[in-house]
Amino acid sequence: MPKTVDREEQRRQIGAALLQLVAERGLDEVSVRTVAAATARSPGAVQKYFRTKDEMLTFAAELAGERIERRMAEVNTALPLRQALRDLILTTLPMDAERRAEATAQLAFAVHAAHHPRLAAIRRQVDQDIRQALATWLESAGHETHAAAVADAVIALSDGLALRMLYTPQEREHLLTVLDQALDTLIPGHETTQHLRE
Repeated sequence: MPKTVDREEQRRQIGAALLQLVAERGLDEVSVRTVAAATARSPGAVQKYFRTKDEMLTFAAELAGERIERRMAEVNTALPLRQALRDLILTTLPMDAERRAEATAQLAFAVHAAHHPRLAAIRRQVDQDIRQALATWLESAGHETHAAAVADAVIALSDGLALRMLYTPQEREHLLTVLDQALDTLIPGHETTQHLRE
């Protein structure tokens, strides 16, 4: 009996390998050939799922966005507002090898998106989805005033801290203190708790 191939699973495997390749060697090293080698496939086998490098990049950017959104959805939003916000931001920071690889790839995609409208559109959509989810959650948590502005500030804080952690990982503890100070400013009047570092 012929073996059934799950097309979407194959695409996800290739996308995950591309993210890892970008994290390890940079976006300039991505090609159908290098991704094929990273996945132990022939270039022709990769092209059954993605005809071009741009198609692979587009899919990998969507995959990276999905991963971030999935981790954010796992945060317990029933926690006190400030703690839940902190936990949400931590899901986006390069605190372990997987998130470091994703953050490195996201940075590369952001630079690439400046000259590639399709990639820019994906990044804008991911940002918009996260912003809307954050604003809705802030409103439901009783922080109706300026919820959209606070959501934008949280995204900017997350992006900035992720970037700094990529090129100064030795400052991680200091940057987590900066996160706490910024949250004290963004969410005044909410009790500050002692947090365990991941």
